[in-house]
Amino acid sequence: MQKNRNRGDGGLRQSFEQRLAQRSDALSEKLRLAGEYVARNPVDIATRSMRAVAHESGLAPATFSRMARALGYESFEELREVMRSKIGQRVNSFAERAERLQSAHEAGETAFFDAHVSACLNNIEALQHDIDRELLDQTVDRLHSARNVRLMGALGSTGVVEYLAYMANFCTGNWQMVSRTGAALGAGLTGLDGRDALVVVTKPPFAARAIEAADLAASQGAFVVVITDTPLCPALRHASAGFVVPTESPHFYSSYVSTMVLVETMIGMLVGRAGRAARERIAQVEESNRRLGEVWNG
Repeated sequence: MQKNRNRGDGGLRQSFEQRLAQRSDALSEKLRLAGEYVARNPVDIATRSMRAVAHESGLAPATFSRMARALGYESFEELREVMRSKIGQRVNSFAERAERLQSAHEAGETAFFDAHVSACLNNIEALQHDIDRELLDQTVDRLHSARNVRLMGALGSTGVVEYLAYMANFCTGNWQMVSRTGAALGAGLTGLDGRDALVVVTKPPFAARAIEAADLAASQGAFVVVITDTPLCPALRHASAGFVVPTESPHFYSSYVSTMVLVETMIGMLVGRAGRAARERIAQVEESNRRLGEVWNG
């Protein structure tokens, strides 16, 4: 029974963030606040006592226990173990690096370039330690077997989705962007069903079209992948597989570095699964580019 509760659409294991997003509407205000506190403070949940967490959050210990059960965990202690596993080896190293970065900044020793690069490196390391490898493998398997894969990104996420489409089109012909300039969103999503998939990249401020695309594709039975940077992303409630990537940075805007690492990884895994067909298509695309003068031959 527990195994089934831990699985989402298509048998994929759900992360805490995805469970919270998908079930938030059914939670009471206090249970939702407890879930949001856990999402924002995974280190505290993994390392501090229930009494300390309750005191810091202003919520009763029983509220956290009820929230955990409402999200499909046997107990809050099981949820704590999930957080401990997620944090893994990076708790101390991240805390130490954060302290060093703050001390250097206060002493005027670190320029913005250094601070931003350090944050990006931290995000990549966090992604490496926190990513659910089983969910990632299963997601790429589903994308590989899909009849059609549609890609959706708007506002700041447009560029990374265009890059994803560019990489994918080297090795397969069934990945396409939807809602490009002048194209209707509905036209790109019409006809999708359980044989198809939609990949959505969206970060705050969320583009309404991205949320609507995830909703529509899910209602048609398509496999929906959502890549975002917060467990409160409204598209996650429609996701078959959701990935919350770290984007911390001293920059005024969310960093897309770890997002790029994730999408490049997914395409690399896709090529590994595609075998000879992918190799032959890549060679054909390269030859076509040369014949059309798309690449420099000087």
